[in-house]
Amino acid sequence: MAPEPLPVRCHVVTGKGGTGKTTVAAALALALAADGRHVLLVETEGRQGIAQLFDTPPLPYEERRVAVTRGGGEVKALAIDVEEALLEYLEMFYNLKRAGRALRKMGAIDFATTIAPGLRDVLLTGKIKEAVTRRRDGARVYDAVVVDAPPTGRITRFLNVTGEMAGLARSGPIKTQSDGVMAVLKSPQTAVHLVTLLEDMPVQETADAIAELTAAGLPVGSVIVNMATEPLLPEEDLVRAAAGRLTAAELAPALSAAHVHDGTEVAEALAAEAVEHARRWAAQDELRDEVTDLGRPTVELPLLPGPIDVGALFELADRLEDHLRAEVAA
Repeated sequence: MAPEPLPVRCHVVTGKGGTGKTTVAAALALALAADGRHVLLVETEGRQGIAQLFDTPPLPYEERRVAVTRGGGEVKALAIDVEEALLEYLEMFYNLKRAGRALRKMGAIDFATTIAPGLRDVLLTGKIKEAVTRRRDGARVYDAVVVDAPPTGRITRFLNVTGEMAGLARSGPIKTQSDGVMAVLKSPQTAVHLVTLLEDMPVQETADAIAELTAAGLPVGSVIVNMATEPLLPEEDLVRAAAGRLTAAELAPALSAAHVHDGTEVAEALAAEAVEHARRWAAQDELRDEVTDLGRPTVELPLLPGPIDVGALFELADRLEDHLRAEVAA
């Protein structure tokens, strides 16, 4: 049996640099591909981060399978090459394949994307829209497309530049293509998810990005708190330590009973670390409240030990799958 259609089919993942948005995008693609679905994971920044996560050779400008999921689902990945995307665009809308190759030899493509940076984003969003809407024998090729998008600082410009292009062209293929892209990106089948950490700057950038996206009419999805840590002390002890009421004298008897040498010095060091941990946790809890106040569905992903490999991605995908089920039910 074919899996049930997903309400959101284009998942755009953004976040401040260092928040792990590429890792989250990869885990989200695995979660969406469960139970026999076919998902495309798209990289837009040319860093080959997806290839590194899935331990595969650098991705060419073609869709390659990088993972198989429960129920026969699969994730394919695509690293969009701007030059190839432009050649594809010229061939598709203007039948200028030969001319495009000549332009590449002349270096005109690099020149064009350098003097008109917005052209790069137009090509990227156009390719994303093509993948979302692509059909074969009447059926959609992909159940979902996940985009590892630019950081929050330029995500609104990235998604909205095609709409600006549509405003400049009154008719013709550029106008038609631009309108088609924006019809997908501003529809309920798209959601822009924001990855953050429980730190001041990422949370503030997330709030700013939500405001900008909303003002531009772009649909905001979930806030994904990445690398969340668990408290190492019971709640009562956390409160006492944060208030500076956990002392070395309280820890010393237990250390002596355990025959720890230099118990007094160790107790003082442990007490200091406990206070630092408790205060850091209290600060994170305040930021949690700020994230909640953003008014978006929120999910936390744990800080995993060691480097992120495919096994770790599947572990994160399990958390995201539960969140997706809850969102669909809601």
